[in-house]
Amino acid sequence: MGDKPIDFWQMGLMGLIVFGMVVGAAFLVMFLMFFNLWLRAFVTRAGIGIVRLITMKLRKVNPQVIVDTKVMAVQAGLTDVVTSGLEAHFLAGGNVRRVVQAMIAAHRAKIALNWDTAAAIDLAGRNVLDAVQTSVNPKVIDCPDAKRTGRQTLDGVAKNGIQLKVRARVTVRTNLDQLIGGATEETVIARVGEGIVSAIGSSETHLDVLENPTLIAHAVLAKGLDAQTAFEIVSIDIADIDVGENVGARLQADQAEADMRVARAKAEERRAKAVATEQQMKSLTAENRAKVVLAEAEVPKSISSAFLTGNLRNKTPV
Repeated sequence: MGDKPIDFWQMGLMGLIVFGMVVGAAFLVMFLMFFNLWLRAFVTRAGIGIVRLITMKLRKVNPQVIVDTKVMAVQAGLTDVVTSGLEAHFLAGGNVRRVVQAMIAAHRAKIALNWDTAAAIDLAGRNVLDAVQTSVNPKVIDCPDAKRTGRQTLDGVAKNGIQLKVRARVTVRTNLDQLIGGATEETVIARVGEGIVSAIGSSETHLDVLENPTLIAHAVLAKGLDAQTAFEIVSIDIADIDVGENVGARLQADQAEADMRVARAKAEERRAKAVATEQQMKSLTAENRAKVVLAEAEVPKSISSAFLTGNLRNKTPV
């Protein structure tokens, strides 16, 4: 019997059928895997198809997170949240769920916050949800913050030299427009502390501050200390104020003590100079006496020499 000729068309058709069956089986498996997610997106009108879910899996994007956040956005009435933006933010390492939750909170509170700004804040390392919550519900900051600085009060000295110890509470809310690149909470605390100390220092007496502590708050608020920061100062309240020591009197006493020490040093210097001068004069006196003694010793020598040379004769009266 002769060999039958090979039908390449038939083999090709069989190969296509097998390939189609494999692809169909794979698609069926994928469809069954993502059916629940697709059905949820379909009934909530999130607009995410089954093919999009499969491609997310291939791009290593978590479809569960994308569907959940897209459904949240659609149900909340957010119109600028698109699926591609959610995927891009997920691939960039951002927290997609937190960004959408922050946008929903801002939308409910009628705060202007779009997707690009919220995503940028999240990628910058800031907690955008906490920022929105702080913008809606302002938080209170202790000044000074004992946990960070270890100090319990801010100490300032009035012009009359009396020290005042102050504790303040600063109410702030987030400024979303300046959250990216704006100064942090530590800067606000430092600026408020500096303003309080400066306000106390500009007071004529400590009694003015004790009578009306709000003078400090008004003076600090007038300086616009929240400029270029991520926060907006709502109010500054003086929680406690105590009278400290009389710094002016202590400084005057210290200055008097220092002046006395300087005067003593100068007197000791003059005494030392006088003693040195006295010793110098004694030395000169001794030197001159020695010269006199030497001169007196030369007199007998001169007389003897005069006798020998005949220049000195004994004249007898006639």
